Amino acid sequence: MSTSEKVHARPNTQTDQGGVVELAHPLIQHHLTRLRDERTGPHEFRNLIRRLAVLLAYEATQDLVVRDRQVKTPLTTADGHELKQRIGLVPILRAGLGMVDSALDLIPHAEVWHLGLYRDETTAQPVEYYSNLPESGAVDVALILDPMLATGGSAGAALATLCQWGVPQVKLLSVIASRDGIEEVLAHFPEVQIFVCAIDSELNSQKFIVPGLGDAGDRIFNTFASDD
Repeated sequence: MSTSEKVHARPNTQTDQGGVVELAHPLIQHHLTRLRDERTGPHEFRNLIRRLAVLLAYEATQDLVVRDRQVKTPLTTADGHELKQRIGLVPILRAGLGMVDSALDLIPHAEVWHLGLYRDETTAQPVEYYSNLPESGAVDVALILDPMLATGGSAGAALATLCQWGVPQVKLLSVIASRDGIEEVLAHFPEVQIFVCAIDSELNSQKFIVPGLGDAGDRIFNTFASDD
């Protein structure tokens, strides 16, 4: 190692501030830096979102309830466990779709329920345009998936919908969150757990997270407006 190189040691465990868990892990910091880079193309961007979503989902599911189960191995029987609860993945369209496959890899039997929300450009308020949640039969645990928690409006609307559905435990998974967004969510839903890879300091006049990474949906799906 040259004398100009520096080692930035970071804890391998998350830091927990109330209901907010900001993950602190070298892999997360590495992938997050590439994710923020404006030169990172859509293909790599999607892969980075998936990798970070795996790490978020792993942390968010550490308290899932299991029950005993015995299985027969090729040699004998073994005592084990299996997940007991019904788990729902709730991606907020459209950017949340980029996190679904990673969570399903960890929880293959999870149910996937979609919520379509967009932010009104004039009022900055969330508008729901799609929901496929059934009227009854709520899951035991719901994981809301949305790469960016900016103003907290869309997350709050999703939380309200899931509470109305009757979900007893809801967790919000976002790659990057703003402090304002976190405060807004916890002001109305103090019991929710929020798992993030990074908390950024502010929102700009257009309500984008700064420094952030731009529009996650556009970068995932390569749908930037043409300059022509």
